[in-house]
Amino acid sequence: MFDPDVSIATERLALRPFSPKDTLRIRSIVQSGAQFLPPGAPAKVSQIAAWLMHGVHELRRSGQGVHLAMTDAEGLIVGAISLFKTSWSAGTTEVGYGVHPLYRGRGFATEAVRGLTAWAFDTLGLRRVDLTARLDNLASLRVACKAGFTWEGVLRDAVLDEDGAHDLVILGLLRQDRRRPVPALPKTELRTQRLLLRPQTPADVPDLAVTGADPMTQAYTGVPRGYDEEHARGYLAHAERLQMRGAGAAWTAEELDTGRFALNVDLRDVNWNSRSAEVGYMTAPWARGNGYAGEAVREIARWLFEQHGFARLQLRAAPANTASQRVAEKAGFVREGVARASLGGEDLVVYSLIPSDLA
Repeated sequence: MFDPDVSIATERLALRPFSPKDTLRIRSIVQSGAQFLPPGAPAKVSQIAAWLMHGVHELRRSGQGVHLAMTDAEGLIVGAISLFKTSWSAGTTEVGYGVHPLYRGRGFATEAVRGLTAWAFDTLGLRRVDLTARLDNLASLRVACKAGFTWEGVLRDAVLDEDGAHDLVILGLLRQDRRRPVPALPKTELRTQRLLLRPQTPADVPDLAVTGADPMTQAYTGVPRGYDEEHARGYLAHAERLQMRGAGAAWTAEELDTGRFALNVDLRDVNWNSRSAEVGYMTAPWARGNGYAGEAVREIARWLFEQHGFARLQLRAAPANTASQRVAEKAGFVREGVARASLGGEDLVVYSLIPSDLA
């Protein structure tokens, strides 16, 4: 059911079966200790010949899948990709992949996944491809989302690795999804008169930790108590996953003159049907009183409305947080009322901004 001579061409890659001709390349991979070959790949040089002759082809012979080499324009193996758990009666399969460490960051995995899933739909006639990845494997999740997969859920503690149990994300791609790409807000830089709003990076962790642990932040937001750098790293990973899923976006705002961290701003609860979202922010203690939050929020709102056709931006603040309410009002937001017991049982004041408010 799987063609033993399959060859799939993408823009920069060829996906084809492993063969004895790959002995020297597989030898160098095994000797280097690089981990990206399919499950069951040889751990010792003495095992390579048998694997290339028989082992790597057992999955295909069983009718349940196929292991393919990713080769570049020079024919060099730069990765591997597989279909497995194929159910011909249900029309489903699962995809897995790995890229040589020296060739990561070039988009090869995304390109290979797109090519192989298109072949699964168009040539094999399958209707659904599954993909699973650990929740903390941001690189693999990024590949899946760029390849058009939909985030469908999280299985808690579903895999047990050497370092303990981990959550597993379930993603799916249907044949018709190729005509319906998942929308997402792009990572982009924005500038105001005094601020650079840029995508967040791990270098922001120390400043985020100090800002999150500040007494005012602790008193008026829902950040975890005892906020530290581990919380900040978790927040960055969470924001990245939201962006990949099209459900959010986040920026670090730094002073143009000094490059110093001033605040973080994020969008959450992005609804592409109603073109609405909610904005939140944390201002660093040393940057308060300068009007930076309102300046940043207003610029992001303008970008949302003018570049992406959004119709509404919501902002919520604790009733006692008069500083945040002043930020909303100076940015042009209109107070709508109080949402009772919205955050940990506490009320929140609701503000909104629509395109005409910026006129």
